[in-house]
Amino acid sequence: MSLEQSTIDLLRALPAPVGLNFIDNKAVSAASGEVMPVISPIDGTQLTVLAASDSEDMNRAVAAARRSFETGCWSGMAPRERKRIMLKWADLIDRHALEIAVLGVRDNGTDIRMALKGEPQSAADTIRFYAEAIDKRNGEITPTRHDILSLIHREAVGVVGVIIPWNFPLMIGSWKLAPALAAGNSVVVKPSEEASLSILRVIELAAEAGIPPGVLNAVNGRGAIVGEALGLHMDVDVLGFTGSGGVGRRLLEYSARSNLKRVYLELGGKSPNLVFADAPNLKRAARETAASIFRNNGQVCAAASRLAVERSVYKDFMEAVRAEATAMRIGDPLSLAFTTGALANAAQLAKTRAAIARAAEQGATVYHGGNQLHAESGGFYHEPTILTDVATEMDVVQQEIFGPVLVARSFDTEEEAIAIANETVFGLSSVLWTRDLSKAHRVSNRIKSGVVHINCYSGADITAPLGGVRQSGNGSDRSLHALEKYENLKTKWIQL
Repeated sequence: MSLEQSTIDLLRALPAPVGLNFIDNKAVSAASGEVMPVISPIDGTQLTVLAASDSEDMNRAVAAARRSFETGCWSGMAPRERKRIMLKWADLIDRHALEIAVLGVRDNGTDIRMALKGEPQSAADTIRFYAEAIDKRNGEITPTRHDILSLIHREAVGVVGVIIPWNFPLMIGSWKLAPALAAGNSVVVKPSEEASLSILRVIELAAEAGIPPGVLNAVNGRGAIVGEALGLHMDVDVLGFTGSGGVGRRLLEYSARSNLKRVYLELGGKSPNLVFADAPNLKRAARETAASIFRNNGQVCAAASRLAVERSVYKDFMEAVRAEATAMRIGDPLSLAFTTGALANAAQLAKTRAAIARAAEQGATVYHGGNQLHAESGGFYHEPTILTDVATEMDVVQQEIFGPVLVARSFDTEEEAIAIANETVFGLSSVLWTRDLSKAHRVSNRIKSGVVHINCYSGADITAPLGGVRQSGNGSDRSLHALEKYENLKTKWIQL
């Protein structure tokens, strides 16, 4: 889709919708009637308001989901018909893609080029992927005694709760919603209060496509209230979450305190980027190093925020990364004149500023950037920032900032590079640059992460799983394996 500034400006000028709940295919206010402001990161002004729901609203949504599941209006629908509806849903998202992308940018600050491709277009593709799988997954007959027929059936688990983050609500949301729905479940979504508007629009389109009432619901509000209500609910069978480790721990506690619902967590990371002197293309490595952390202002769960470069090429490589960072144009995410937009909210800007200040206190050097930008606009903008002279024990090395901050150092040996890669508690993603195939295998086998990119960054698509190890979570989004999170296996043992 070609982008024209005039079209973007027309969509920007439209009044932003009120963020209502969506239950039983109807947009409804919070039971209390209360709302909370939605602040645009573009200029810091109020964009609209969002329903400030409570446990009563969540109970209503879960009841609708349970009712729809038990009636079989979706779970019992012929697979071919579920597939048809989901494909229609994807088509509707494509038809409204630019409108949805602009609305999302106004809500979370991602630049419009990335938002269009990474949000509605990505979500539509994901929905199609799982829709096409619906009528192609079979049960099994197991080999056993000649007088026994042993059958294995895949069944929907029931009601799935999904808690979506603010950085890519449609892309990450679809990674959870699409397989849960394809498996025949009913779903309750808790969007982030920091970016709800685009996912609410997409859920409305699901109803327009023909998903029955109660099958896909959304409840807005603060995580401490409605997120807790969803996590503690006795009638939710599975919970999928992407977000912080602190919230992930609370969700596990909620499971233990309620019905022992399965909880799948994607908790971010502090991903290493190892550049060996024999990288096949150091110029490309520098370009993708900068993109991996500075595009979308580091607000990417798999952002390669820790750079380690072999000493013999360290100085030249760092200059190349600085040149790439300098070339980035930071500003209004709905203007095609810029390449990178705003941080999603004031809290993220403050967190970024505090992390840089703390790193300086602990002895790090600001090699590039370090400053807030466009403060006069009221928006939340920050320079790409590179910190050197860092050490393992520093907060900026150990803690996920979710901002445009890259920490960098050199290494001398393969063993030292591996130690640097594994020096944090996280294990979501990693990057490795070398032309030596044996080295690539040795090092990638020893890096503790769910994904290893070799001589590329973000090469994977919906066909490959994304999941972390250690404190980056459990389970996998994407690929056919994601369906397994939302299914139960039932064995039938039949005497012949």
